[in-house]
Amino acid sequence: MFTLTPLPYQYNALEPFIDGETMMFHHNKHHAVYIDNLNKALERYPEWQEKTIEEIIKNLNSIPENIRPAVANNGGGHLNHTFFWDIMTPVKGQKPEGELLETLISTFGSVEEFMTQFENAGLTRFGSGWAWLVVEESKSLKIISTANQDSPLSLGMTPILGVDVWEHAYYLKYQNRRVEYLKNFWNIVNFKQVEENFKQAH
Repeated sequence: MFTLTPLPYQYNALEPFIDGETMMFHHNKHHAVYIDNLNKALERYPEWQEKTIEEIIKNLNSIPENIRPAVANNGGGHLNHTFFWDIMTPVKGQKPEGELLETLISTFGSVEEFMTQFENAGLTRFGSGWAWLVVEESKSLKIISTANQDSPLSLGMTPILGVDVWEHAYYLKYQNRRVEYLKNFWNIVNFKQVEENFKQAH
């Protein structure tokens, strides 16, 4: 059975860019509900309870049809949020370095252009969803967005950076100003973790 693990920092640690109240509700309420609903969906399927959430999301087509939508939505919510907490940090102002920096520049032309395209992916995602920087099977970088709690893992891609653009991620502080939320997001990106994700994806 899946459980909610504590954040790697205090709820208010990302202020002023994401407020503590939002983080508390986002983690302790929204994420917790995804886990509760995932566990309920898997109650009668112990063979799936033994698998990691990554294995489950990568193999959604093998999930029994009667619980597949619930597992996709709530399992994806659990996976995406667990990932999201780790790619943010109280250590403000990190920048990409090393091989990650080189690959961003060779792929997008500059770090600034990468950021612009990433922000645009989040801004143009209609309704709820995510923007992602992923490593494709060819090992190249690509920016995509997904709806709701869909994960790039289900598409055969490995996410190395993601931002939640569901309104619950930013509405208390930013209301309808998603563009401001996305620009401020760069202040708290844990690029050391992103680089580690990049290395593991290779």
